[in-house]
Amino acid sequence: MDEILIKDEFIKLGQLLKLAGLVSSGVEAKIVIQEGEVLYNNEVETRRGKKVYPGDLVEFNGRIVKVIK
Repeated sequence: MDEILIKDEFIKLGQLLKLAGLVSSGVEAKIVIQEGEVLYNNEVETRRGKKVYPGDLVEFNGRIVKVIK
């Protein structure tokens, strides 16, 4: 499991995927999220603007990222 440090209260899901290096662009993030390939706290999430807070887990392509502050 990787940890991603954020400075703000939350980060949007699409931004998190890019920051964690799980996708190479915002367009790719949009596609994989809309196609239901991303899990947010073990549930499929299809909104790229979903707010992700410290303690939340995001999984894509076999990698899990935990958000920390």
